[in-house]
Amino acid sequence: MRLSPFVMTHTEQVLREVLQFAAPADGVISRYFREHAKLGMRERGAIAETVYTILRNRLVYNHLSESGTGSQMRRLVLLGLADIYGIDALGGITEEEKVWLDHVMKIDRSRLPKKMQANLPDWLYDRLVRQYGEDETFRLAKVLNTPAPLDLRVNTLKTKREEALKVLKEVPVDCEATPYASSGIRLRKKIALQNMPLFKEGGVEVQDEGSQLLAQIVGAKRGEMVVDFCAGAGGKTLALGTAMRNTGRLYAFDVSDKRLAKMKPRLARSGLSNVHPIQIAHERDVRIKRLAGKSDRVLVDSPCSGLGTLRRNPDLKWRQTPETIVEMAEKQQAILESAARLVKPGGRLVYATCSLLEDENEKIVSGFLAKDERFVLVPMQKVLKEGKVDLETGDFLKLLPHRHQTDGFFAAVFERVK
Repeated sequence: MRLSPFVMTHTEQVLREVLQFAAPADGVISRYFREHAKLGMRERGAIAETVYTILRNRLVYNHLSESGTGSQMRRLVLLGLADIYGIDALGGITEEEKVWLDHVMKIDRSRLPKKMQANLPDWLYDRLVRQYGEDETFRLAKVLNTPAPLDLRVNTLKTKREEALKVLKEVPVDCEATPYASSGIRLRKKIALQNMPLFKEGGVEVQDEGSQLLAQIVGAKRGEMVVDFCAGAGGKTLALGTAMRNTGRLYAFDVSDKRLAKMKPRLARSGLSNVHPIQIAHERDVRIKRLAGKSDRVLVDSPCSGLGTLRRNPDLKWRQTPETIVEMAEKQQAILESAARLVKPGGRLVYATCSLLEDENEKIVSGFLAKDERFVLVPMQKVLKEGKVDLETGDFLKLLPHRHQTDGFFAAVFERVK
């Protein structure tokens, strides 16, 4: 594949906007493509992949781009393109640029300082080192700086995992069953899934295996009243509705009408009729109070820093700060306390994030248990055993990309005993 010079030009323009970090990278890229509708699919793929590669490797690329001539933005783009496609694939580069790339691409990056290779901001690297130690943090960071695989969840109301695997392999698609989630399939390469009947007819949904496990540990059963307190676009909602075998009542709350709107086509494909999406103004909305003490299961997939999803959203590590983590923690505590009011005696409350930080995870759990004596922690080992999940992560569900090949997730399960 040889890239035309205008791919480089467009990539520079997109990157310049993304590096302002005024908005999520995926949103900036999507808007740019809408404004430049004549760009082909191959060019769009190259531009997006290069921008994400630069975000993942920003510290190393900044270091390497200190040499050379021309704008630093162009040098960053050249490095990203060369890493993905090779120098010979780059059309329209000068002889001077080629000589420079030949030189910097031969540099042994494994000899650079570990902190630079990790490509994390100082505050985040230091905080992870305090939690996991330097060697573990380095291994984690290296995996966080690689693209994530594509995971699917099989809608067992419509098909079985074995049947879905057979359909995909006949395409052929390189895929396998996920090791932990009972309905998961992992694709080794991304495909045009939206064009496949298996997807269009609701047989599968895109969902990371870690997210599928979160839905599994809720343990929703037939005929129960269940609440997905921060439903978003509904990935876990659909999984919960399937676990309930389309019975009972499943409330999907969210403050964003745009996120709930994204759930509608997914809900239509799924065939579920027990889901009730409801937009709320805040965590103390009157519509929530009506369900106080009535719910069998409540899932709080809390708003968080998203640092466990860096393989998919590498811009987050540059957009988050220690200050935003503090703000998040305050919001998380308030949301968890409000959601707890919905749980009936004997019911369960699940708190989850896609964060790697104790500030958003264990500390929130400790704070909640200290304030609300009606709830006790259910050891995750017990919960996973109930769900027949062969996994051991201690008292909490703690999934890490370099250990479990999922996004980074945390979850704690509480039971109301009073």
